[in-house]
Amino acid sequence: MSSNLSASQDMQPPVQVQDHWVQTPQGRLFVREWSPAKGGARAPIIMFHDSLGAVSLWRDFPQALSVATGRTVYAYDRLGFGQSDARTDQPSLHFVFEEASKYFPRLREQLGITRFAVLGHSVGGGMAVCSAASAPQDCDAVITIGAQAFVEECTKQGIREAQSVYSDPVQFARLARYHGEKTRWVLDAWIESWLHPDFANWSIKDQLPLLRSPTLALHGELDEYGSAIQPEIISSLSGGEPSRMVLLTGLGHVPYREDSERVVQHIAVFLREHASR
Repeated sequence: MSSNLSASQDMQPPVQVQDHWVQTPQGRLFVREWSPAKGGARAPIIMFHDSLGAVSLWRDFPQALSVATGRTVYAYDRLGFGQSDARTDQPSLHFVFEEASKYFPRLREQLGITRFAVLGHSVGGGMAVCSAASAPQDCDAVITIGAQAFVEECTKQGIREAQSVYSDPVQFARLARYHGEKTRWVLDAWIESWLHPDFANWSIKDQLPLLRSPTLALHGELDEYGSAIQPEIISSLSGGEPSRMVLLTGLGHVPYREDSERVVQHIAVFLREHASR
């Protein structure tokens, strides 16, 4: 009987997946959780997607991250994105900071999260930083991937080029697989916010010194939405120790899809060495 039990345990999936809904005054947020079958006692990782992102667009990255780190991973669709409720209003130009003040506390409260690590891609990296800065005593680690610390000209140029790409009905339809009827809102929210003249001076430079946890800034060498100065600023201004940047050679703006194994390895090693809680 013991041998049969062992065989049954060996057949268990390495990660268990569960979906949640988080209620906010503005609407419901869709959350997916990946929990390792073994371990998971350390602070969970909360993931913030990019400007066109959704839980489904992370693909198998959250599961690989959970397996490699032994931590529970949560990813959620921001309001207006993916499976979360739709929005009709355009986000304010303070939307990065508002994600940390309006929605992140609701996620923590309803999911029962005390300590946490944050990981964000692109603008989600800024949201991760602001969320960690809002509760520095509870944060285990901050990880950014292709994040912007301020508005660079190449960022705006990349958005202009993407605007042209998504004017193609075929490309628009591909994005609509993930956002459905919300797709036009998602595109307008991204383009109109980042190209708005009053957004030109946006930055997270004031939030970075408030961090108190180890910080890792990963950035693709060929990132079309930000130069290497972005992770340099994040790592140099972070108040957490240690604070490091890694320039990923040969990779662009979405390194977790271009070379998931390399990105997961960097994160797993960093957390193992510097964020053991």
